[in-house]
Amino acid sequence: MYKYQEIAVELKKVFTSGKYKPGALLPDQETLAKEFATTRMTIRKAIQTLVVEGVVYTKRGAGTFLRKDYDAQDHDMESLIDKPIGATETYSGRKVTSRVLSLNARLPDEEEQRRLIIGPSEPVYLIRRVRYVDNQVYAYERTVMPTKIATITEEVLRGSVYKHLAEESHIHIAGSHRRVYAIKATQDDVDALGAKLNDPVLAIKQVSYTEEGEPFEYSITHFPYETSSVIADVELATGTSGLSQLRHKSRTH
Repeated sequence: MYKYQEIAVELKKVFTSGKYKPGALLPDQETLAKEFATTRMTIRKAIQTLVVEGVVYTKRGAGTFLRKDYDAQDHDMESLIDKPIGATETYSGRKVTSRVLSLNARLPDEEEQRRLIIGPSEPVYLIRRVRYVDNQVYAYERTVMPTKIATITEEVLRGSVYKHLAEESHIHIAGSHRRVYAIKATQDDVDALGAKLNDPVLAIKQVSYTEEGEPFEYSITHFPYETSSVIADVELATGTSGLSQLRHKSRTH
């Protein structure tokens, strides 16, 4: 385990011990660097780890805060932490295309405000599209993204959104907090995936973060059960407490 990972484990214990109330401002990186006798860069990477886990969030010029909606049981037992790379990069060398079902801008609902840490008056894109790999249905995506992040058009959606964010808006992705679960196919899945009503569907709910710790995407993606599975590369690492921790690197196909 790298030093920043060890520090992330310790910081998580401190931040979620009850010492800080949800939404509280946490110690700054310089203070934490002195406390752990390390560099600010190491602390920054540790904080980024906790951002991706959904424990804390950062505001430029304001500091790091404990998330108001942090749920220890939820994050520890039912989540996968990974850096999203998108279908285009996952299936590099193969034909990846998209069919845009809708692209609209509107005000966020309460759930979207909570997930993206935005106010009720900050507009978001609502994006619905179907992804194909080699002309075969891959997934049905429903994505909510703050309009302040980047300008999104149907042309962008027909390609790689992540590539557009990196090249046009210089957004660097730190990782995402995911939940993988199964549902019964809805009418949307029938229309988008060609599934049969009430068939099993693999679903992934995801919030993705920039390296600055800002949530930029809240998405729910459905995959047809016949061609989908989740593969997790599991690494066991020993923390400072001597207990083994489970780490996931996952991909869906």
